[in-house]
Order: sequence, then C-alpha cells, then structure tokens
Amino acid sequence: MKTDLPAFRLRRLGRRSNFAFTITEVMVSMAIMLLVMAGILSCHLFGMRMFELTKTKLGASDDARTTISYMISEVRGAKNIRVGQGDQSSFTGIALNTPQIGSALQVYPSTNTNVWVRYFWDGADNKLKRSGTSSEPTVVASSVSNAMVFTAEDHLGNILTNNENNRVIGLTLQFYQLQYPTVRIGPGNHYEYYALRTKITRRTLE
Repeated sequence: MKTDLPAFRLRRLGRRSNFAFTITEVMVSMAIMLLVMAGILSCHLFGMRMFELTKTKLGASDDARTTISYMISEVRGAKNIRVGQGDQSSFTGIALNTPQIGSALQVYPSTNTNVWVRYFWDGADNKLKRSGTSSEPTVVASSVSNAMVFTAEDHLGNILTNNENNRVIGLTLQFYQLQYPTVRIGPGNHYEYYALRTKITRRTLE
C-alpha cells in the first residue's frame, strides 16, 4: 500500500518547517531583548535621578527668592544699617576698626532710631529670623549652619572695618538641609555643600 503524501502537502510542510526557530536563535533573541530592557531601565532610573536633582535646585532657588526678597527691599530702602550680634531682645553693633561681620543686621527705615527691623541668626534652632520694633520674630530661612551671616564690604568684596557710607551688605547662608523638597546636604547625599550668597546696597546714599 502506497503512503506517499501528495506533492502539494510536502511543499506546505516544507514551508512550515522554514518558519520555526532553532534554540540558538531563541537564546540570541532573548539575550538581545534583555539588553534592550536593561538599557531602557537604566535610562529611566537616570532620568528619575536627574528629575530629583532639578526639582531640588528649582525648589531651593524659588524658596531662596521668596525668603530674602523682602529683606533685600528693606535694606535697599534703609536710611541706616548696622552689622552686629543680636537676638530677639538685643543688638550690639560691631565696633569701629573691627571687621564688620556678624550674626545680626539692624535696619533703620528712617532717621528715627527707635524704629528698626532686625535680622538675626538664632543658634537655638539654626534659623535666620526677622523681628521689628513691635513684632514677633518670623522665620526667614531654616537649617542655616553658619552663625556669621552678614558682612559689610566695599565694592571689591573686602570686609570693611568701619561704617563706610556706600558699603555693601553681604548675606551668606550655608544650609545643611533644603526645605522644599526636603533634601539633606552633606557627604552621601545629592549635594555635599549648598550655600546662598548675595549682596545688597542702599539705593539712596548720603
């Protein structure tokens, strides 16, 4: 009895056998797919890290502008400014012939020395605060590690030893933590060092 398959069925089986993958081809395809997935995952993780860094920088910059903009306005419009040491209840200006660098800044908006605005670094909670003649302290900046926040400088950035009329007020804030978003500063974190530095001078010089 003849069991030969017709020619057309033999051709169909031959075409089907050509469509199959060998074990080597399957392994190579899987290896390529794994490499592609690993590359995509690495790019995704890198993008997330860059997003966190960018968000931190933008948040810190925005917070810095918000917190010091009012102080800049007050210093620019002041009649007199003194750099010294102080807290909520007292202020002592730096003596003449002594480097004008301190933890507090007293701003007199007019010639009346009984009306003042004081910015001071509070060592109890490491915060820069603002208080007025008859107002309670408010927080300007948090997590500030340096006590010597204010300086009086000349136009070249040299610290003065007198109350020169056209002096420039320097502000330096060194942070160990950023607030929005909350990010620690130091070895092993996003940033090992973060500081805010600006200079302000009065608009009207006498």
